Amino acid sequence: MTDTLRIECAGEAALIVYLGDESSPAVAARVQALGDALRPKLGPVLLDLIPSYASLLVLYDPLESDRYHVSQCIRACLPALANATTGSGRLVEIPVYYSQESGEDLAALAKSKSLSVDEVISIHSSQEYRVYAIGFAPGFAYLGDVDPRIAAPRLNTPRQKVPRGAVAIADRQTAVYPAPSPGGWNLIGRSPQKMFDPHAKEPMPVQVGDRVRFTPMDRSAFLLAGGSL
Repeated sequence: MTDTLRIECAGEAALIVYLGDESSPAVAARVQALGDALRPKLGPVLLDLIPSYASLLVLYDPLESDRYHVSQCIRACLPALANATTGSGRLVEIPVYYSQESGEDLAALAKSKSLSVDEVISIHSSQEYRVYAIGFAPGFAYLGDVDPRIAAPRLNTPRQKVPRGAVAIADRQTAVYPAPSPGGWNLIGRSPQKMFDPHAKEPMPVQVGDRVRFTPMDRSAFLLAGGSL
């Protein structure tokens, strides 16, 4: 593991730690473990930690420390990575109304994969996904890894507006759109779950390192839960 670790300067008061050459559940678990170990060690020196697929961005207070001290703290946390497990993190269930009514690309995706619509739904909802990163928009969680049988490239022409709650696939990633926005992912359903609520005690239902399972719901349950079509 240590031969793939790199610590690089990412600004006047920022270091980025690369923990692997490509994303995987194992690398993501090490990213999470490093953040968990580093947070108490840096204490008030730490301004923020921003995890991604295979890296951790460390923002620190330049009036309280410097990159040499922060680098030493990072290296002191490396033994904690030996205990990193891919099954860590909370399990969060997100309900989804899968249908051609709520997922405009569901039928086309099924046809392109020589599967039935029900088979696509079953494959997508039968596994757990890891939250690798949160970005693009507040609450937009990048989840992986999608089963290769239903992985699909982004649309050639992105939509100008994707509705809030849209559940989508792009390559081997899946996500729930937290707000109306442009987007080029393949839409397969819609969830009533709010992925970002700035007024809530916990603005986002998931954090990096959590596990997500999608649970199918019917149309009436979707509308009753506050979903809209």
